[in-house]
Amino acid sequence: MTGVHGRDWRPRYLQLAEELRAKIVSGELAPGTLMPSETELADTSGLSRTSVRNAIRQLREWGLVRAEQGRGTYVRAPRQRVRRRNTERYQWEKDRVLLDEAERLKTGATEHDTGLTVDDLKFHAEYTRVDADADMAAALQVEAGTPLLRRVYWTSSRHENAPLTVSYSYLPYDLVAGNPDLLDESKEPWPGGTQHQLYTLGIELDRIDDEIRARPPSPDEAELLDIDPGVSVLTVRKTSVDTTGRIVEVADVVMPGDRTELVYSHKLQRWKT
Repeated sequence: MTGVHGRDWRPRYLQLAEELRAKIVSGELAPGTLMPSETELADTSGLSRTSVRNAIRQLREWGLVRAEQGRGTYVRAPRQRVRRRNTERYQWEKDRVLLDEAERLKTGATEHDTGLTVDDLKFHAEYTRVDADADMAAALQVEAGTPLLRRVYWTSSRHENAPLTVSYSYLPYDLVAGNPDLLDESKEPWPGGTQHQLYTLGIELDRIDDEIRARPPSPDEAELLDIDPGVSVLTVRKTSVDTTGRIVEVADVVMPGDRTELVYSHKLQRWKT
């Protein structure tokens, strides 16, 4: 270690964490490497054990190291990142609706977001019929208790156990019952995704509204997504509106904040001269 400088404006634990991060990013500390012990780091940096623990905790929150009970702390292999460019993503999905099935089978939205191929991914879907609670009734603009089709989706890389994202999708049950295939989870993954499923019902989307929030994960989300303590999730409430102004789907997408990027580009109108 080169030492932590007391005249630096940053907290000393953060100086140590960033020095260690630089070693991890450069490859000096390679994935799978056992990190030096707290005692070793305290001796080489001149910091207290408490500051060293805070530095290691910061590395965990950055997703760079992983603590293994009874074994120590190891440099983590880079996690698969998801980069969602939602502005272009939704139009890309809509354009795919009109392609033939062979073309739609070649790729999907997760591949679009990650650069992975169909063969790189594992897909999971669960369908259940539920009654709309107050939140979902308001979101879909239906009466509380209205039957809904609840769909839970997650996709993971074949090289990792944790899903990349988890999506909870809700559609009016009577709407999707117009095509019995849409009630069958064994039909997933559906070529062309939700927009093509709606297309089979004669529905064209006019717009999709996103509401983005950051929050701590629930215990179930932390376990499923393999999120380290201190890492938040990003949530997108995605509301799909058809060309008549009717809300046809509401989906809550939950994404680990340490490996997700949301990218938006908005074309601005020119000033009149």
